[in-house]
Amino acid sequence: MDYSKIAYTFAPFGCERMEKSVISHDYALFLKHLRDTRKKAGFTQERLAELLGETQTFVSKCERGERRLDIVEVRAFCNALGVPFPSFAQQLSKVLDRDNGKRKARRIEHQ
Repeated sequence: MDYSKIAYTFAPFGCERMEKSVISHDYALFLKHLRDTRKKAGFTQERLAELLGETQTFVSKCERGERRLDIVEVRAFCNALGVPFPSFAQQLSKVLDRDNGKRKARRIEHQ
């Protein structure tokens, strides 16, 4: 059985249900935002890797979701790109909110 494709949900008291999987829809949007931010800053994966003290393969795996990033690593990516971490997080929040609104609207249309 391929356990990487298994997803489950949980909802702590007072919270929305959260999808947990290797690559959730929201995490895929995060990865796209990370790549777009790197490209907008004018960096190649090679240059970013150099600034992080990592290999280009490391950056590639992170951007493709083969290696999951924690918040400290995301902050390091932002610092290397010269992008304030709070700004990155705010923009990501807008991307996720906008997508969530579109997904809710589609569900209502199909009911």
